[in-house]
Amino acid sequence: MKKVAVIMGSDSDWPVVKAACAQLETFGIPYEAHILSAHRTPAEAAEFAGSARQNGFGVLICAAGMAAHLAGAFAGNSTLPVIGIPMRGGVMDGLDALLATVQMPSGIPVATVAVGGAKNAAVLAAQILAVSDDGLAARLDEARADMARQIAAKEAALQKEVNQSIF
Repeated sequence: MKKVAVIMGSDSDWPVVKAACAQLETFGIPYEAHILSAHRTPAEAAEFAGSARQNGFGVLICAAGMAAHLAGAFAGNSTLPVIGIPMRGGVMDGLDALLATVQMPSGIPVATVAVGGAKNAAVLAAQILAVSDDGLAARLDEARADMARQIAAKEAALQKEVNQSIF
């Protein structure tokens, strides 16, 4: 199975980004987490992105706030799928990061999840990898079925409470 690279622009992103790593672990997907900056370590970031395919990666997840150029820098240096996680913070509390992440030039796409949406970034990475991995696809199907069971149980509990309160 291909690995997923989880890249942060700063260690301050880790409290949010670790949810992506936990979700990848749940699906049994190998990953590496690194701190690389589009602005402070541009050569290292470009080198990592440029060699990611040869190093066994299948998807790149990049989390960054404010200017949020990390995902775009990785997408510009790799043809692997890149998923951007815009991070909260700065004057606009994540809106600036969201806009910077979604406004990529034609030919250099970045898939983008919600501000702080680390878990969904991992699920999307799993869905991309599952295109060629039937075992992973089955694990995703089971996760969806489990979510549906949880909602059904919550609905049953709600209806029980509502029906008990009717006079």
